[in-house]
Amino acid sequence: MSGRLLKKVLKEHEESKHQNHHDEDGEEEDEDEEEQLGGSRGRSSINPFDLLNEGDEDPDSDKETEIDDEEKKDENADYVQPPTKNKSKKKKKKKSKESRSNVVVKPDITLDETLEALSLGGNSKQEEAQETTDSLKKPPSSSTRPVLEIDPKYLNLENELRRMYGSKVVRSLESSSQGGGGGGSSRQGRGGRRGVHHITKTVLISPMENWARWDRSFSMEFLETKDGYNYFRYIHSSSYEQAQRSFQAAQNLHDLNGVASVLINHPYHIDSLITMADYFKFAGDHQMAADAIGKCLYGLERAWHPMFTPFNGNCRLKFTHDTNKPFFTTLFAHMRNMDRRGCHRSALEVCKLLLSLDTDNPVGALFCVDYFALRAEEYAWLEQFSEEYQSENSLWLFPNFSYSLAIARVYLEKMESSTHIDTSKSSSLDLMMQALKLHPTVLKKLVDKVPLKDQAWTKILKHHYFRSDQSKNPSLDHLISIYVERNYLIWRLPDVQKLLRSAAELLIKSLDEKESDAEDFFSVKEEAFPAKHNEYSHLSTHDFSDSVPTLPPDNLQNFVADPRMGGEQVAAGGGGGGHNHQQAPPPVRDVANRNPLAVFLESMLPWVNLGDGDDDADHQPDNNG
Repeated sequence: MSGRLLKKVLKEHEESKHQNHHDEDGEEEDEDEEEQLGGSRGRSSINPFDLLNEGDEDPDSDKETEIDDEEKKDENADYVQPPTKNKSKKKKKKKSKESRSNVVVKPDITLDETLEALSLGGNSKQEEAQETTDSLKKPPSSSTRPVLEIDPKYLNLENELRRMYGSKVVRSLESSSQGGGGGGSSRQGRGGRRGVHHITKTVLISPMENWARWDRSFSMEFLETKDGYNYFRYIHSSSYEQAQRSFQAAQNLHDLNGVASVLINHPYHIDSLITMADYFKFAGDHQMAADAIGKCLYGLERAWHPMFTPFNGNCRLKFTHDTNKPFFTTLFAHMRNMDRRGCHRSALEVCKLLLSLDTDNPVGALFCVDYFALRAEEYAWLEQFSEEYQSENSLWLFPNFSYSLAIARVYLEKMESSTHIDTSKSSSLDLMMQALKLHPTVLKKLVDKVPLKDQAWTKILKHHYFRSDQSKNPSLDHLISIYVERNYLIWRLPDVQKLLRSAAELLIKSLDEKESDAEDFFSVKEEAFPAKHNEYSHLSTHDFSDSVPTLPPDNLQNFVADPRMGGEQVAAGGGGGGHNHQQAPPPVRDVANRNPLAVFLESMLPWVNLGDGDDDADHQPDNNG
């Protein structure tokens, strides 16, 4: 090693020792400063009122300035310490002084606030503020919330499916349906060629990306505010009215192909979509039917008025306006699709929406809300609804509520047994006996529909009070038929059957002892349902049934003659009445002087009748005539 390099290494070694010595001195000084600062802070926290005297100086500040001067002298004498560290130390000291000065001001503010609180009326103001904050923090109780208030998170069908089966299962089903032969991927591919556009998200339905743009062909207008409720109605544009005339012309000609052509130019024409949904439903393609109903809901929600907030229960959409009727029809069909997929909680919210929009119950939502509440296990809500819902008659007089409230009480008693039993309410056995007294004809229909095959039921039905299944009241008999068709699945539960059997046996004993009890309930029924004609004839029993009859393609040719075929007519057509429909087939279409490609494509449609080739050749003059 050279001498020059050796001198350089020794010099660096001495400088490093010297640097470490000064660093240790600096750390000791910092520790002394921290101890002094900590002492001053401790004294200020112990004696805060000493700082209130203005003009007085803090004795600790003199000590701190002396320490600062000494440190400055030592630092100037030290030529090894860089000057930048001195500046940083000064800044830190200034910041610490400023922070201490800020701490001095805080006791003044808190003292003023304390004096204001001690003044007259201060406590009452604080109590009022505390009450308002507590009311904001606490969620509204069930008694203060409207009974028909809708929770939007339960309106989404996919959310309930995820809660029941998990997100992975739902995603796999969606991918399989899109990748399979259901038509989802092909429609998406064609939509991609036309160009990608943004689909606005809605609450009632989750729109698909391949749906057409919202054409704004109809909207909603505000009518008036009455008794705290806002009234609205849908209005149609000129283009929508033109599409409506084209639809009616195709409907008069029994031409389903003409209805489909309306949707090409007007993809959100509601009546055409409802007709196609009914056709797909009776043809057995439930996925396509649900897709058409979803498009209806998407267009109807996009047309909502900015003031239309139906989920709060303060909006009305009267069924008497013709333009509002498709919304009720679509919501009812959507509710049935949810029920078919097992999403009863979502179906309950849609049913509540139907009841809140028009309290006149135009589509019969009042006669299935109890079923969805029981299936969704909303027993307490069902009792609250029966007490608070305003109707001409008390809800417990209707067959569906008289029996459903007894069933709900069974499960509420099981829940209350673990906590406390509510003795202010009637027991489930008393409610079931009351329901049997009011509507005894329900029992015979339930035994046949469920079915109940125990020998004990045969003995019970032999009693004269349960022998008949007709009450000689058209309105009441129709409601009982709707109830049995809608709720018969619930009666397959063992607990419910046990309750019904016990109540029926006790009722037979009480009637044998005192027959006048039955006469009292009979007079109550006459007052509640006085009409001799059927007031609910507009409600089809088939609309409340789980079974969906399917028709062969030949029987669907005249489908557009009545877009909403009655349930009894459809069941008759699908159950063996096909020959009657084939007696009047649609007229054979003339293929002369037409485009061969168009004729070939039209021949693939099941509702088009082009006739037989041989018959057309033999009877050519008849076809031309």
